[in-house]
Amino acid sequence: MSTNITAKADGEGTGPGAGARGAAGANGKGDGRSAGNGNGTAAGRKPGDAKRKLSYPVVLLIIAGGLVALSLLRIVTGADEVTSSGQYSSALAAAVPIGLAGLGGLWSERAGVINIGLEGMMMLGTFAAGWMGWQHGPLVAALAGIVGGALGGLIHAIATVTFGVDHIVSGVAVNILALGVVQFLAKLWFGAEGSAAAEAGGNDKQSPPMEDMPVFTVPGLADGLQAVEKHHWFLVSDLAGILGAFVSNVSWLTVLAVALFAGSFFALWRSSFGLRLRSCGESPVAAETLGVNVLKYKYAAVTVSGALAGLGGAFLAIGVHIYQDQQTGGRGYIGLATMIFGNWRPGGVAMGAGLFGFMDALQLRAGGPTVHALLLLVAVLLAALALWKLRKGGIVQAALSGVIAVGLLVWYLMTDTVPLEFVEMSPYITTLLVLSLAAQRLRPPKAIGKSYRRGQGT
Repeated sequence: MSTNITAKADGEGTGPGAGARGAAGANGKGDGRSAGNGNGTAAGRKPGDAKRKLSYPVVLLIIAGGLVALSLLRIVTGADEVTSSGQYSSALAAAVPIGLAGLGGLWSERAGVINIGLEGMMMLGTFAAGWMGWQHGPLVAALAGIVGGALGGLIHAIATVTFGVDHIVSGVAVNILALGVVQFLAKLWFGAEGSAAAEAGGNDKQSPPMEDMPVFTVPGLADGLQAVEKHHWFLVSDLAGILGAFVSNVSWLTVLAVALFAGSFFALWRSSFGLRLRSCGESPVAAETLGVNVLKYKYAAVTVSGALAGLGGAFLAIGVHIYQDQQTGGRGYIGLATMIFGNWRPGGVAMGAGLFGFMDALQLRAGGPTVHALLLLVAVLLAALALWKLRKGGIVQAALSGVIAVGLLVWYLMTDTVPLEFVEMSPYITTLLVLSLAAQRLRPPKAIGKSYRRGQGT
């Protein structure tokens, strides 16, 4: 049976057959959950039921509001690190591996396969990068990380797609298996007495060092932004500090990560390939009736998922020039959280990764005073949220937000900094906080986590 699917908006399909997530009427559109009625709207839904999507002007307005808030926070608290180029350079470096893991999870889960094995796939990527990097350089290390992560994804695909193993169980198994494999191979290849790796500086816990990854700086622009930043002008210097992080000493792997996010958006939302892949995560039975090879698309998605996570692991190893035991540090799980926070969309994943990367970078730049300043910002935001919830009639949520806001304000006024232990916990606290706030607007793929057999719908 021929496949006649045209990629349009998320979840829409046109044509004589079924759409990506549900059957569409002739020359009509389906919203993915009900049949089209032939006039471009979904039957069974009222016109006002659809949630309003953020337009680009609204997104830009939110970004501008955030920048103004950070500028005011810097002036009120004196915490210059809030908008410094050094802070955002560190945040960018911390966000890339998290974002790549989240993007990998997006590919897998859009095809209907839950992937909590991202942490293990990142481990395989870090080890492969360390193994090849000290011998052949950072570029080969990045390729090796992609291959190592892809192998982890392939194992997960075989277990879940072919043998129907529970996706959670398989993901946990991949994490445990990867940890054991990399520790065993590190002892065998890096720590063997008398080996070339050991003589080059390797041991049971780390690989020998590799060369630096090339970076780029935009001439003139980087120096100009740095000069403006030093004046500490309201808004202007803050913007210069943030932009300076993107034009000075940027790794080429960071550029590749940005390209992968853009490419993933166009591949998954602007191509027939992406529409077919997403249909496998929404309604594999309907997809198969249109001639889509569901199992093949699931295999491809999970393997790409592992490759992206492996590249994120390679970024970690290349950034510090060596592979180290336990190097991923739970970033695969945080990447999974960014995917959920981003509502299974590349842009949302990028925003979540940036937020978690910013909090993670605070640990490296004496973050106690900066986190202390952020307490005031969070308190104000929660107070605004409480007022908005109260206006909408959510009395319990408004009361809870208000109580937390008051508590944070008191904490800020009664102290000058926060303990280092709290700074180290801040990325994980942020993970829980943003997921709890975003939970009501999440819409995962309908068939996610469900086993599928060829011909199941016949």
